[in-house]
Amino acid sequence: MSELNILGVPRNRKFSPNHIGNDDAIFSLTAKKLEKLGCKVTISFEDDFLKNENIAEQKIFTMARQKEVVKKLQTLEANGTQIINSAFGIENCFRTNLTYALSQNNIPVAESYIVPTNYTGDDVFDAITGKGYWIKRGDFHAIHKEDVSFAASREEAREILREYALRDIPDAVISKHLIGDLVKFYGVSGTDFFFWFYPYDNNHHKYVEYQNINGDSHYYSFDADRLKQVATAAAEAVGIDIYGGDAIVGKDGDFRIIDLNDWPSFAPCRDQAAEHIAGMLYEKFTKSN
Repeated sequence: MSELNILGVPRNRKFSPNHIGNDDAIFSLTAKKLEKLGCKVTISFEDDFLKNENIAEQKIFTMARQKEVVKKLQTLEANGTQIINSAFGIENCFRTNLTYALSQNNIPVAESYIVPTNYTGDDVFDAITGKGYWIKRGDFHAIHKEDVSFAASREEAREILREYALRDIPDAVISKHLIGDLVKFYGVSGTDFFFWFYPYDNNHHKYVEYQNINGDSHYYSFDADRLKQVATAAAEAVGIDIYGGDAIVGKDGDFRIIDLNDWPSFAPCRDQAAEHIAGMLYEKFTKSN
């Protein structure tokens, strides 16, 4: 078999808030493991990838999120280039798209509503019962701390929406605040790899103030196998192979997905994850030859 030429497009650091080193590490480790499998791996950073008008490789693995890069990857993918994660799946993880995809595929999620950032009504706030709301920018992932904000009242929520509008963010997702344990998970499709943990116990979270809102872990019992099944279904719903996310586990053991991301850092399980990611990539890339 001839040498397999693969292009790797890592994530621009501005799209890795508080996780620059972790995102770099999992990508580099995956590339090294692909090389050990006999692949020739070329790395092209997002800005360089945009400038390159002659992408020769037909196999690409990527953590890219810059919208212009995702669009270029989608064009290549539509013309036959094999890309993992799929560029269409990456776009499906933008918050509004993700909310639609998960709800349409019956994934258990927090009650959520998509609104324009100039929303001034009461219907959404009236519909969400409980204590507080999470306001999330809809057009992309969180880049700044304020892109995912907790509002204790509808007045605070409206102020966050106004701030989004001033930043030219067109829409937002308003979600119910769920009481329970925050659980983070990672998975790789087509493999038996699935890892979950309590991020607050491992000091693994982007913004420390979220712990003050969510509270410490109570370690409520839940069905971890079902979490794996639901997480796998969620990844399939948006079309990604390398994924991670967050769930809230209630006192009764019921859980809801509150976030899903394309190719997260896998920081607590990096070596094991990279082995499975590289193996999955190699198998998919060679099968299609």
